[in-house]
Amino acid sequence: MQYILNSKIGFDKDEVVMIQGADALGDQTTAFKNELLRLPVVKNVSVSDFLPVDGTKRNGNTFHEEGKDDQAIQLQHWVVDENYIPTLGMKIILGRNFSKDFHTDSAATVINQALADKLGYKDPIGKIITNGGEHLTIIGVVNNFYYENVKQQVRPLCMVLGNSNSIISVKVNTADMKAALASIDKVWKDFLPHQTMRYNFLDQSYAAMYADVQRMQYIFSVFSVLAIIIACLGLFALAAFMAEQRSKEISIRKVLGASLANLFGLLTGNFMKLICISLFIAIPLSWILMNRWLEDYAYRIKITWNLFALTGITVILIALVTICFQAIKAALANPVDSLRSE
Repeated sequence: MQYILNSKIGFDKDEVVMIQGADALGDQTTAFKNELLRLPVVKNVSVSDFLPVDGTKRNGNTFHEEGKDDQAIQLQHWVVDENYIPTLGMKIILGRNFSKDFHTDSAATVINQALADKLGYKDPIGKIITNGGEHLTIIGVVNNFYYENVKQQVRPLCMVLGNSNSIISVKVNTADMKAALASIDKVWKDFLPHQTMRYNFLDQSYAAMYADVQRMQYIFSVFSVLAIIIACLGLFALAAFMAEQRSKEISIRKVLGASLANLFGLLTGNFMKLICISLFIAIPLSWILMNRWLEDYAYRIKITWNLFALTGITVILIALVTICFQAIKAALANPVDSLRSE
């Protein structure tokens, strides 16, 4: 879960406010965008319904390189504006972004690396792709970014300039999100005074895509803690019982010169053997089960040996802490008290 939420996903999801229902602005959309850009707390603004989170638009299409009609490529065809890539912090790795200075950009496209790979070009700038109706000249290549669940590979995508204005994404440049929202809301009310601004955050929408994994993380954590508590209660009770049962043996050994370390090892040795046996059973089983679960994800962590080493050491330390009180208590007890009846 930490890998999903913190890995490099190809865009910057933090501090991006998504204003919903922005199509109510109608012809005032551009003016609203320009007013937002004048705010000191706003870094950039983009108007597009196509965003790399669930609940936004998708448009599957089939394109091919001009002159290669038999090599169709299934891809996503997104309508964006010239501010889309900088607003979401995407990285242009070849060519350039859309620009108002180039009128020809109305027939241009910026593609992702996955589509460039499909086309078979290291540098596809200047190539033309078409679906029969549109003929788009590639002017830039953006680094791959996740726009679907990480269970799937990043698929080919092309972006074109156009009008898709029900969502406006606002990148703010302040940690004071409350003040930033107040400033944005004030501008909204200047344009639509009788309509409440509806918004959510890009990072929250991204995290919501993995709500099922978060639930599983929570369930695993709760049951792991419960299992540890129950196991520790059982260990504590068993350690107390064993110490009581062997109190006379411990006393005799102590009288005969056994050290505190010898007695502690005597009382904890059997427990450690059982815990090591359980680890030898549990580690391969967990490795197999978790690897099978991770196979559902195209992008995932690798389960390495050090994870199991850390877990094993932690389990042994928890067990030692649980039983050491009884072991030390029995080892320090006065032999006279245990042997008096003899």
